[in-house]
Amino acid sequence: MYQIAISGAARGESVEDGKILAQAMGQAIAKAGHALMSGATIGLPNYTAEAYKKAGGTMSVGISPASSKVEHIMKYHLPTKAYDTIIYSGLHYIGRDTLLITSSDAVVSIGGRMGTLHEFTIAVESDTPIGFLQGAGGISVEVQTLISLAHPLREGMEAFFSDDPTELINDLTRYLDKDHGKYKHLYY
Repeated sequence: MYQIAISGAARGESVEDGKILAQAMGQAIAKAGHALMSGATIGLPNYTAEAYKKAGGTMSVGISPASSKVEHIMKYHLPTKAYDTIIYSGLHYIGRDTLLITSSDAVVSIGGRMGTLHEFTIAVESDTPIGFLQGAGGISVEVQTLISLAHPLREGMEAFFSDDPTELINDLTRYLDKDHGKYKHLYY
């Protein structure tokens, strides 16, 4: 079981454009038997987490920018129901993003805005493989241009693109299985 982080828009146009994709991604992660991680936020990450739980996913972890459940709900106005556990990091959004990405084996990005771009750059800097589920608009449309400007990505860094959630999870799983090689038994 790998820990797959979901990165995506909490608000904005790509939330509506990506809702069905986010739900399909949650189902695909559950079906693949992986744990789901997110920033415990609204929008696409929450749609993914809800669909993951509905599809029988066994471990949904949210990493909150807040320092307590009260702050998570009252100050940040963030959801709790789709998560088996929430880590109240107290790191605000910037620190929460870093903890989320570096605690995950891979990242799936759907649509998005500045926060999603921030999580992408953390993935690149930490050599965390990232997949982009296409079709929701947002930063995911522009990221191929950003990658080409930064090309080549650092050795070992991989980015995958697909408009099919199952295909994208399968690509990331194959990459992780190969990358972890002799340590694969630690994950299954």
